[in-house]
Amino acid sequence: MKKLLSGFFALAILSLSSLVSAQDYRAGDIMIEHPWARATIGQVKNGAAFLNLHNMGAEDDTLISAEGDVAKRVELHTHIMTDGVMKMRQVEGGITVKSKETVELKPGSFHIMMMGLAAPLKEGDTFPLTLTFEKAGKVDIDVTVQKAGDMDKKSEGDHSSH
Repeated sequence: MKKLLSGFFALAILSLSSLVSAQDYRAGDIMIEHPWARATIGQVKNGAAFLNLHNMGAEDDTLISAEGDVAKRVELHTHIMTDGVMKMRQVEGGITVKSKETVELKPGSFHIMMMGLAAPLKEGDTFPLTLTFEKAGKVDIDVTVQKAGDMDKKSEGDHSSH
C-alpha cells in the first residue's frame, strides 16, 4: 500500500508540474501565466508588461502593485475612453481578481506600465518583476520580451500588420 501511495503521489506531482510551464508562477491561490512585454523601438523610454491572473481560490484577491529595477517607475495601468479618446491611467486600489475568474493584462486593457526604462527591452531578453497581492502576498516573476508588434504571448507568425 505504501508503495502504491508513493507511486500515486509521484504521478500527481509529475502531472501537476506539466501543467505549470517555466513561464507560469503561483502566489497563494493566484496563478500567473505567460508574463511578457513588447520589445521597445529606438529611444522609447516606456514599456508595458502583460500576463494572465487566474484566481483558483474561494476569495477575491487584488494585485496591489508591481515593482522592479527595469524602470524608474512601475505602475498598474489601464485604458479608459474619455470623450471619445482612449487614455492610459494608473489603476487606483489595484486590480481585483474575483474568485474562480481570470483577469488578462493585455494591450489596450490592464497592464504593468514601466516608465523611464533603465535599458531598451530587446526581443528574447527577460527581466524580473515582483507582484504583490493583497492576500496571496509577493511573487517574483521573469518577463520575456517579445517582438515589438506582438499582441500577446501566444502570437506566432508574421506580426508586421500589428
